[in-house]
Amino acid sequence: MGGIFKAYDVRGVYGEGLDEAIAGRIGLAFQHVLDEEDRRDGRVVVSRDMRSHSEALSEALTEGLLASGLDVVDIGLATTPMSYFAVGHLGAAGGIQVTASHNPGRYNGFKFSLREARPVSGDHGIPRLEQAVAEGDLPRGLARGRREDADVFEAYSAHVLAHLRGGPAPSPSGGGMPFPLVVVDAANGMGTLYRPILERMGIQLEPLYFELDGTFPNHEANPLKLENLQDLVAKVRQTGAQLGIAFDGDADRAAFVDERGDPVGSDLMTGLIAGSLLDRGGPSTIVYDLRSSRAVAESVREHGGTPLRERVGHSFIKATLRAHDGVFGGELAGHYYFRDNYFADSSLMAVIEVLNLLRETGEPLSALVRPLARYAKSPEINFQVEDKAAKMEEIVARFSDGELDRLDGITVQYPDWWFNVRPSNTEPYLRLVMEADTEETLAERQAELVGLLGEPV
Repeated sequence: MGGIFKAYDVRGVYGEGLDEAIAGRIGLAFQHVLDEEDRRDGRVVVSRDMRSHSEALSEALTEGLLASGLDVVDIGLATTPMSYFAVGHLGAAGGIQVTASHNPGRYNGFKFSLREARPVSGDHGIPRLEQAVAEGDLPRGLARGRREDADVFEAYSAHVLAHLRGGPAPSPSGGGMPFPLVVVDAANGMGTLYRPILERMGIQLEPLYFELDGTFPNHEANPLKLENLQDLVAKVRQTGAQLGIAFDGDADRAAFVDERGDPVGSDLMTGLIAGSLLDRGGPSTIVYDLRSSRAVAESVREHGGTPLRERVGHSFIKATLRAHDGVFGGELAGHYYFRDNYFADSSLMAVIEVLNLLRETGEPLSALVRPLARYAKSPEINFQVEDKAAKMEEIVARFSDGELDRLDGITVQYPDWWFNVRPSNTEPYLRLVMEADTEETLAERQAELVGLLGEPV
């Protein structure tokens, strides 16, 4: 099957290990990750992105689900957050979104959720699906399931817009920002569907690439790569916009650009949004991934919250956030998770919280984020390493005088700097993130680690 079963989802090149036949078998296998009651009487939400092969894969997937005896609610073209919402809103047993997220157009795949938008995770999750498909453990139901179509767009729109708070009117001193000019880059992906919701937010919308096109003709739909933000940055500077937003291919991630056209790290955005939610709602747990700046945990404590560090990956963040009834969580990759959203990610709700802050404070984003920009930090740097485990142990030995943990890969901390090296769950790389008190310390330590890991790719 070409290694299409990943840590968090199924993903691969269409026609090379991932096709309609596999989609049908995955549909039949999905029953294995449901509890017994949902297997007997469960509905599964099915949705898809705009890739040229997504509709055919969705139909094959649906056929497998129906043949297994499960009912299907087809919500058609949707973002991944809309799929999560539909599962919770409709009381479904689970959901499957046909998408390859930010990957190029030749890729496709499946993202899964269970009742209340819980992640499909652990040994009973993706590995169980893979095992069932590989072994042909694909029982058909005694009776064929039923199929229905549903439209959840208006319900989702009302759900996210309910979190938009009114801001002050403009004042002679310039306070308040009720109708900011906002540039939004949908990257020809599913964020295109969000245009009506964005317009209802009371912003002046400057749209970029709001035409659905699964070939991604303008740039890759991955806002984590700075080169994919170039058009957004240029448009923010050209128009004098107060904010820039970039969605990824299935619109479950958002990256932010400030009014100067400077990209803002998603870990700092996590800290910013967390502080606002804590100030408004009182003490709660905030979950963040271990690649995030130390400033995130520091800021959460300053706002009366409890920071909780977790390994990388939506299934881990969601499960931990739910277990602690936390109000919010965030990842360096641009995922933002909300208790008020079934503990699932919603890029639009993150956008709304940023707009709330702009309106209520009258401050530009650069000023709001400045208190969090306390350290010098690297981006995530990739290295192609033949023996990942051996290389990581070599690094452990080299930095044995630091404080080590193995929550996800290896993290080594010193008073004035830290780093994390972890194997990618989706690509053949070791990934490095590091942070220091000064740019000089960062450069010195980064050169030392690059000397061990080889040239970045």
